Parts: sequence; C-alpha cells; structure tokens
Amino acid sequence: MASNPRNGRRYRTLCTEQRALGLPCWWCGKPIRYDITGLAAQRHRDAFTLDHAIPLSRGGDLLDPHNARSAHRRCNSARGNRTDHKRQPVRASRRW
Repeated sequence: MASNPRNGRRYRTLCTEQRALGLPCWWCGKPIRYDITGLAAQRHRDAFTLDHAIPLSRGGDLLDPHNARSAHRRCNSARGNRTDHKRQPVRASRRW
C-alpha cells in the first residue's frame, strides 16, 4: 500500500515554508488568517491552505516549491482545477 505524499515530511516542510512567507491569497488577493491552525484550520474558510498554480489533476507537482501558492481554504476549494484566473475568477456567493 502506497503512503499519502501529503502526510510526508517534504510536503509538511513545503507547507511550513509557504506559511512562513505570510503572503495574501494568490487567488483573491486578500489577507489569510495564518493564526488559525490545527483542526480549526481544516474547517475555517479564511485559513491557510497550500494551493498549486498548476493543479495536480493537470500534471502539477505536489512537492515543487515553484508550484506552491498560499490560498484561503474557500478560494482553493472554489477554484477547483481551473488555471485561467482572468476568465474564471472565484466569486463569493450572493448574500440575500
């Protein structure tokens, strides 16, 4: 049985290094809540997640630092595997 590379040391190190940069979300440009960690970060929409400029499903490298980007959890999830930021931006849902 193959192990999950996201549980490996190289991936955790990449996440730590990216988090330490303190960058805004590369997708929406707004600040990320880097203070949210642990289990709370797995659920909070403004928490940091490691995103990939070239999505893994389109051949992007999971462990390549040049492919790593800081993103909000909500932006990373909403973006999916899209690559064209200008034609298909992530939009917040309407508030009625």
